[in-house]
Amino acid sequence: MFSYNPASLLADEFINDGEILESIRWAEENKDNLELIDQILEKAKPVRKDGQTTCSGLSHREAALLLACTDPEKNEAMMQLAEEIKKAFYGNRIVMFAPLYLSNYCVNGCRYCPYHTVNKTIPRRKLSQEEIRQEVIALQDMGHKRLAIEAGEDPKNNPIEYILESIKTIYSIHHKNGAIRRVNVNIAATTVENYRKLKEAGIGTYILFQETYNRERYEYLHPTGPKHDYSWHTEAMDRAMEGGIDDVGLGVLFGLDNYFYEFVGLLMHAEHLEAVHGVGPHTISVPRVKPADGIDPDEFDNGISDDIFAKIIACIRIAVPYTGMIISTRESQAVREKALSIGISQISGASRTSVGGYTETDRPHETEQFDVSDQRTLDEVVRWLMELGYIPSFCTACYRAGRTGDRFMSLCKTGQIQNCCHPNALMTLCEFLTDYASEETRVIGNRMLQDELQNIPKENVRRIAAEHLEEIMHGGKRDFRF
Repeated sequence: MFSYNPASLLADEFINDGEILESIRWAEENKDNLELIDQILEKAKPVRKDGQTTCSGLSHREAALLLACTDPEKNEAMMQLAEEIKKAFYGNRIVMFAPLYLSNYCVNGCRYCPYHTVNKTIPRRKLSQEEIRQEVIALQDMGHKRLAIEAGEDPKNNPIEYILESIKTIYSIHHKNGAIRRVNVNIAATTVENYRKLKEAGIGTYILFQETYNRERYEYLHPTGPKHDYSWHTEAMDRAMEGGIDDVGLGVLFGLDNYFYEFVGLLMHAEHLEAVHGVGPHTISVPRVKPADGIDPDEFDNGISDDIFAKIIACIRIAVPYTGMIISTRESQAVREKALSIGISQISGASRTSVGGYTETDRPHETEQFDVSDQRTLDEVVRWLMELGYIPSFCTACYRAGRTGDRFMSLCKTGQIQNCCHPNALMTLCEFLTDYASEETRVIGNRMLQDELQNIPKENVRRIAAEHLEEIMHGGKRDFRF
């Protein structure tokens, strides 16, 4: 019998089934204890002192109680608190990215993914380096600066050498004023040695979704292939950090198992990283199961409503206030709009989840990993964000300036990141507006640039940012950063 220990390196101890079930039971028992809920909400509120804003966050049990609460007034208070925390540390900036699918060859048997090895109807494809070049040029011509590369697990077709060569290719392409300045990587769990190679290749965040933290359910959903090994998969982030990657991204695929179990397991994983490595996850993603080739979400009986989904996002934001949160184009415009105000800080735009999809005139569906609900262009998404009062940010400065891991978190926790991220967001938005935007988007954006300059706290930073904006718009210069 395993005992719960967040500082353990054993998956069954830091993601402990008994602790998760006990946390759920305790939350259910206390869900009507409004006094205790008020205490937890008060603890989680941002505190402003000596010009700095800090948050204590919540334990997985405290957060579980908020999720279990059914009182409408308290639930509304949670939404308001999540929005307050989001604004305190991320302001009105929304980071933009796009996924790039390199290969759908895969040796795993995942029951929820169309790339699984027994799917004989999906066309298999792997991009050559020249095809990757064309995909990246297409993405640059939209205005993207940040990619997340994706590939199935296949040692023969997608070895680490292929991934490393692809990263090198992506970084080498400079088309017109375009450049990919940051490549995040979402590939299967691997060895410490391979993580070191990824670090040396200059990746940003290493992303790996747990899918489900319930071991029994996990093993059922992954009946064959290397991914069947629950411990190897769950302990991957520790190996990544041992290999020098200090920014990692967690996530579960909501709908595969009971959402309450997944929520608690996800926060326990974040607590584990903090306990062992001194820094929690850089990002948390919140995907839901979506239709795909041979995949019917209704076959999974753990689907969640949009309201529950929103509450999960809010509770994660309250529990881990400094962690970036990602929502993809799996979700509709309406769902994403709600999520932005209560916790989400990164979104994808104009995504295509098929191999080679960006060079196709019409959106290809035959090699998609999942259906895309939000199919707007990047220009449309950028304009939509600005109309909502958000700054679309294409910034990658922190990675390129070495502000990663605990250094990024230190800046975030003290609020000093406002003097970096806010002007950087404006300058990268200015690049997008100048090089790629439609006239309608440009008019709205230029007005936002002038308004938002006034919100930069330090006068000298504000002055320099204004000068850089002028050089971008009228001097042909690019890639300024604080």
